[in-house]
Amino acid sequence: MLTIRLQRGGRKGHPHYRVIVQDSRFSPTSGRYAAMIGTYDPHTKATKIDAEKATHYLSNGAQPSPRVAYLLKTNGVILPSWVKDPTVKNSAIRNVGKLKRNTPAAPVEEVVAEAPASEEVTEEATAEAPAEEVAVEVAPTKEV
Repeated sequence: MLTIRLQRGGRKGHPHYRVIVQDSRFSPTSGRYAAMIGTYDPHTKATKIDAEKATHYLSNGAQPSPRVAYLLKTNGVILPSWVKDPTVKNSAIRNVGKLKRNTPAAPVEEVVAEAPASEEVTEEATAEAPAEEVAVEVAPTKEV
């Protein structure tokens, strides 16, 4: 039986897929496929699929994988009635608090109004304000 599936290529961390028609007994990494009908780049979501070849193999009984069925449907290929509906799963989000949209915005720094330049600071005003005292702790030393 023929299957239409994705064959991974590209470098580590940056995959690029071929949409291939292959015997279901072979693995996608074997390199043995009947036809290459398109490509898919998951980073840019760009797909190129030959619709004529895809409908030809689908009419002859080739089974598409769920991801390929979704790609075919989005590219306008009419899927046969026996192909399962390629809907996107709506699974629950596990860690909702870690999403960027749920984190609070960065705190906005308040602008402190400065005193006008015409007023001078007098010595009395500075004398009234207590100076900050810094407490320094000294660790006790052991006597030998």
